[in-house]
Amino acid sequence: MANQEDVFKKVISHAKEYGYVFQSSEIYDGLSAVYDYGQNGIELKKNIREYWWQAMVQLNDNIVGIDAAIFMHPTTWKASGHVDAFNDPLIDNKDSKKRYRADVLVEDHVAKIEAKIHKEVTKAAKRFGDSFDKEQFLSTNQRVLDYQAKADDILKRLGKSLENEDLADVKALIEELEIACPLSGSKNWTDVKQFNLMFGTKLGASADSAMDLYLRPETAQGIFVNFLNVQKTGRMKIPFGIAQTGKAFRNEIVARQFIFRMREFEQMEMQFFIKPGTQQKWYETWKEKRLNWHLSLGMGEENYRFHDHEKLAHYADAAADIEFKFPFGFKELEGIHSRTDFDLASHEEYSGKKLQYFDPEENKSYVPYVLETSIGLDRMFLAVFSNSLQEEELENGTTRTVLKLPAVLAPTKAAILPLLKRDGLPEIAHKLIDDLKWDFNVIYDEKDAVGRRYRRQDAAGTPFCVTVDHQTLEDETVTIRHRDTMEQQRVALSEVKDIISKKVDMRYWLQRI
Repeated sequence: MANQEDVFKKVISHAKEYGYVFQSSEIYDGLSAVYDYGQNGIELKKNIREYWWQAMVQLNDNIVGIDAAIFMHPTTWKASGHVDAFNDPLIDNKDSKKRYRADVLVEDHVAKIEAKIHKEVTKAAKRFGDSFDKEQFLSTNQRVLDYQAKADDILKRLGKSLENEDLADVKALIEELEIACPLSGSKNWTDVKQFNLMFGTKLGASADSAMDLYLRPETAQGIFVNFLNVQKTGRMKIPFGIAQTGKAFRNEIVARQFIFRMREFEQMEMQFFIKPGTQQKWYETWKEKRLNWHLSLGMGEENYRFHDHEKLAHYADAAADIEFKFPFGFKELEGIHSRTDFDLASHEEYSGKKLQYFDPEENKSYVPYVLETSIGLDRMFLAVFSNSLQEEELENGTTRTVLKLPAVLAPTKAAILPLLKRDGLPEIAHKLIDDLKWDFNVIYDEKDAVGRRYRRQDAAGTPFCVTVDHQTLEDETVTIRHRDTMEQQRVALSEVKDIISKKVDMRYWLQRI
């Protein structure tokens, strides 16, 4: 486990050192669980958002986008259930005075059991070599089956207790499992209490007449209240989707794990409006579509898995997460939820306005059902960044730190390097930059020996380095170096744009979906 913690520490320090993520207001000792994206971070974030938007909106003729305001009428949050039900179960340790999410303590305990299963599999794989059948081992090994049954029982009980709001049983479970405070090792716990996660604010000039508002805790409600506006003005026919990316805010008490769980974060959501009764079909369709989107980035199929929810939200009839293997284990990256007609029906009830669709084929009106896909942009950023950061042993015995970002997402696509700062080489390099910058983000780097510049660009995640040297003066060729393989090839100046284009163009990547 310590090794995983070390890996994660490296991810955090690398993110700062190379201009990806900084602690917010760092000169004032920062603000807990709030982060700023640096010059490289903002580009990576923008590219991830764009990769999602093109796949979701541009490539689907029945999905359109909106950008709803962060402030919404307060009744919105009553209708959505957030005022009454948007709570986290919290527990305090009396000795360390630290506060934890009770469900996360239990889930972390289960993760340790799952780690034991993984250990058994690794041992068996070593023992049996090529003849090892993982599936068979998992389904027949008694020790593994016992571990799995124990993990399943714990999660089932936790899910049931949370669903019934039986907080006393959540505490009883923590005590029965002998879960200790991660900080102090003490098992001296308070009762479990509910805590609402919405940030409150005021709208209005004077304290007397100001209206109580909330910062939105999710972007979905802005889509639901605009359902009819979009449907009518866009003349949309069911099934159709509305997509949105934007900031959301949650007063997370136990914000942790860097940008994985923040108080101010960005979501990329799509609500797909469908005919009641077709939700199972669309649920399976979107699960497959979304997993294919993730896999198109080439970050390893083994790093993703589906996790079906034991405990369904009050509005859902099916829900699954796409989990990703972060440095701290498999955690939720994206949710796919069948939300039934809860949202539109609830807003209809609270607003007194009809939110229905007239179906010309059925010749009747109904409240559509909704299928949601919701992914955290910051979590996706962390998934991409942590998966890409690698230490490589080279043949000459040295190591290099390389950030193998999918080239389509990399902040800078190429660094242009003149071999020397004289003999007209910088001029050719700048001319090349002026040509390429219309199509990609490129940078100029002339400081230090070329080998050191290569290493710097490797660590920053730049997929290509183009070196201008004396041979360029004679035959207008340059050396292009590939980050991932370190392979170098001599190419004509006129070919550089096409070579880079083929590797970074969204079209080539999105076609894999």
